[in-house]
Amino acid sequence: MLELNHIGSGKVREIYEVDAARLVIVTTDRISAFDVVLDSPIPHKGQVLTGVSLHWFDLLDTPHHLISADATDIPSITDDQIADYAGRSMLVHRAEVIPMECVVRGHLYGSSFNEYAAGGGPTTEHLPAGLLKASRLDEPIFTPATKAESGHDENLTEAEAREFVGDTLYEELKSRSIALYLRGAEYAAERGIILADTKFEFGMVNGEIVLIDEVLTPDSSRYWPADAWIPGNTIPSFDKQPVRDWLETQTWDKTPPAPAMPEVVVTETSDRYVEAYERITGSSFTGYLSRMGA
Repeated sequence: MLELNHIGSGKVREIYEVDAARLVIVTTDRISAFDVVLDSPIPHKGQVLTGVSLHWFDLLDTPHHLISADATDIPSITDDQIADYAGRSMLVHRAEVIPMECVVRGHLYGSSFNEYAAGGGPTTEHLPAGLLKASRLDEPIFTPATKAESGHDENLTEAEAREFVGDTLYEELKSRSIALYLRGAEYAAERGIILADTKFEFGMVNGEIVLIDEVLTPDSSRYWPADAWIPGNTIPSFDKQPVRDWLETQTWDKTPPAPAMPEVVVTETSDRYVEAYERITGSSFTGYLSRMGA
C-alpha cells in the first residue's frame, strides 16, 4: 500500500489522502456483479478503466479533477511500487462530491426498459408507448439517481432530483451531462460503437463544478458494437457481461460470497475490457501500458 492516509475503499477503487486539496485514486482489478465483489480479479481491468478515463478527460472540453496520471508524481511512492500503480492511478483535486448520479440514456435498456415494460416510472415517465428493448430514443433522457454508498442507487423523479440538489444545480448538471453524452456518443459512433447510456459524477473544487471519478468507461457506460444492435433483442456489451452471464447459470442467491469464476471467464472478461479500450481510444492497449510505465 501507499504510504499515504488510506481514507476509503469502493468496489473497485482505493482512495488515499495526500493533503487537504489532493487525493490519489487507485483503480484495482476487482470486479463486482449484482453488487457483490468477486474473489477473482480481472487482469488489466483497472488499467483499462483508468486509460479510458484519461482518454476522455483529454478529449472532452470540460473541467475535471485530474492533476496527473504519472505514478511517479504520487507523493511518497517508492521505486519498487511504481510498476504496481502505473497506469491505474490518478492524482486528483479533492472535490466536494455532489451526491447524485447523473445518468444519461440514449437507448432504452436494462433497468429503464424493465421499468418501462412494467408500466413506467421515474426514468421512463415521459417516453411514448410502443418502444422496444434497446430502442434508440429521439432525444437522450436525463435520469438522475441517488448515489448509494452500498447497494443499488435509487432512481429519482425530476421533482425529487430538483428538491435534492436545487433547481439551479439540477439544470446545470442536466445540461452538462447531456452535452457530454452527445459528444461521447458522436465520437463512439465514428468508431462503430453505440454509447447506449452512461453515468457521470460531479463535484465542487474551489466553487467550480468539475467532472470526477471515471468517465465514459465500460464500467460506467453501456457500449455496444453498432453492427450488433437490433431493437427488441439483447445486445452484447463491452464490459463484464461474460461474468454476469456465467453467474446467471450458477446456483447462487446473489449474496456474498459469489461463486469462484473459472479461468476461461476471467480471461474472456479481461479480453473484453482490453478490446473496449482499443475500440474506444483507437490506440493499442500495449502502447498505453508502455507509455504509463506499467
